[in-house]
Amino acid sequence: MGRRDYEDDPDAPAANSLVPAASVVVVGNDGRVLLQRRADNGRWALPGGRMEIGETLPGCAVRETREETGLDVEVVGLVGTYTDPGHVFAYDDGEVRQEFSICFLARPTGGELAVSDESTDVRWFTPDETDDLPMVASIRKRLTDWRSGAAPVFR
Repeated sequence: MGRRDYEDDPDAPAANSLVPAASVVVVGNDGRVLLQRRADNGRWALPGGRMEIGETLPGCAVRETREETGLDVEVVGLVGTYTDPGHVFAYDDGEVRQEFSICFLARPTGGELAVSDESTDVRWFTPDETDDLPMVASIRKRLTDWRSGAAPVFR
């Protein structure tokens, strides 16, 4: 299903849903960060997705990372909360979702890199290598917040 991101766009459609979601900054022992190239828009992104009934948000982060990248991770911190009502995702089926994402910090514990039906590539990057990668503004914001090394942000 296709998706279009709108951020502070006066022409964005009005949100009609709010879904808790997790995104994950996975950092290896060498300081590189894990990204996936999304199949729906061709841009680089953090692993993540919607929370399911019966799971915790950290559990969602672990599950989504495994499903999308093939890696098992352990959540070790919080990058920030991202709940900007000016950021919506419009899906082909008519859903327009207001952003509601908690971004976790995690470390890999096992598994092997693998693409999924949601990605075309999964790779490790040094923080500087992410500067020129094509990605939506909200993902860039999470990476910038992580790279700042500051306390968790609340947006």
